[in-house]
Parts: sequence; structure tokens; C-alpha cells
Amino acid sequence: MAGHSKWANRVHRKTRQDVKRSKIFSKYSRAIMVAAREGGGNPDHNPALRSVIDQARAAQMPNDNIEYAIKRGLGEVEGVEFESVRYEGYGPGGVAMLIECVTDNSQRTVAEVRNLLSKRDGKLAGPGSVTWMFEQKGVITVPRGDADYDTVFLTAAEAGAEDFVEDDEEYIEIRTALEDFHAVRGALSEAEIPFERAELNMIPTSTIQVPDNEAGKLLRLLEDLDDHDDVQHIYANFEVSDEALEAFEVANS
Repeated sequence: MAGHSKWANRVHRKTRQDVKRSKIFSKYSRAIMVAAREGGGNPDHNPALRSVIDQARAAQMPNDNIEYAIKRGLGEVEGVEFESVRYEGYGPGGVAMLIECVTDNSQRTVAEVRNLLSKRDGKLAGPGSVTWMFEQKGVITVPRGDADYDTVFLTAAEAGAEDFVEDDEEYIEIRTALEDFHAVRGALSEAEIPFERAELNMIPTSTIQVPDNEAGKLLRLLEDLDDHDDVQHIYANFEVSDEALEAFEVANS
């Protein structure tokens, strides 16, 4: 079965290959501004800022852009004010969803997110409706062809990793408690083990199986939300069959 992790890895590959770099960089700039404003401009003391800077660099965002976004967040450069907002809702098949956005107009954003959900048989829910179904974890993905599994396992486990997810043929996914995220990430870097994704995520505590006849609609909704300029992250508690995911990828390749 394929779940949110496999879909997230697919989105990550798409982001790295996306020719519309300006749109990707705009999303990262907003996230950096908010993270710097809320937790300070030093990534060594601001895990959220460190996480989004790592993602921006992986997408080849220039350092000048990153530094400018930090200054904007700290108020050293004037510009539009952005805020971080989270919406909760349900998608096709009753899938619980957390949708994290960065916006300069929350009324506009919530209306557009509501519209995207309703077009795919989803709906917004009230605050707290689905948050309790998720817990924050550190997530690091290592390409399987770039490192020996035993080496990855021992290095990460000794640094404090708490779980390894192996349902993706291309990646080993390492999960950590929030407080151990940077130690595990640092241990992998010190051991020269390459990783593609290292970020703080909301992981579902349980998942639901979405029937194949609903899977395409759900995956299309996730793509629509991901394409929205204000949407930074989408977390969902679904499982779909590998066949349904492959069919969707073929239809949208």
C-alpha cells in the first residue's frame, strides 16, 4: 500500500524537477520570512527556519534569495506581511487533512482552499477537528541507491531515530522525535550519508484505506492544493493501493 509518505516523496521529486522555479522560490521565501519572524533569524537556534532553508537549498534557491527572505522576516527590509495559517478538513473517502499556508490575505486563502476541497468532494472543518489525529515528527529520506541500509540504520538509530519506514522502493524514511531531529540529521551528514528531504512533518497516528474508485479524486485534490501559491504543506492520513497510485501517475505524467 502507498500512503502519504510515498505521495510526499513524489511531490518532493516534482519540486526538484519543476521548471517553474520562480513559483517554488516564492513559496520558500514566504516560509522563510514567517519562520524568521516567529523564531529568529539564526537557523542554529530555529529548527523551523533550518528545515525550510534546507528545503530551499535542495531546490537550488540562491543564497541571496534566502538571506533576503530572512531579512524581510526580521523586519530589516520592508514589504508585504505574511502570516502562517493552518486549515483542517476532510477529503474524498473521509481522509483527514491538515493544510498549512503562508498568506498575506487569510480571507482570500480560506475561500480558495474551501473551493478546492468542495470541487473534489472535500470540506473544511473547524479548528481542532483533525489535528489530534497527527503528531509532529522529524522526517529524513535517504535515496536507497546512495547508501547501504545497515549503515543508514545504525547511524540514525545511534543518534536517536525512533522509526524507519520502508514502503517506498526509492527511499528509506527515517522518523525522529522533535527533539532528536537535528542530532540524527547531523549524524547522517557527518557520516556522509546523502539525504534528499529533512523536515519537520505532521505524521498521522493512524491511516484509512481509500478505495481505488476514490483514490484518483483524492490524489488530484492533493495536487491541486500543492499547486496553490499559498499552500506550503498538506498532511493527510490515507493509504491507497500501489495500483491506484501508479495509474494516477501514468494519467498525469
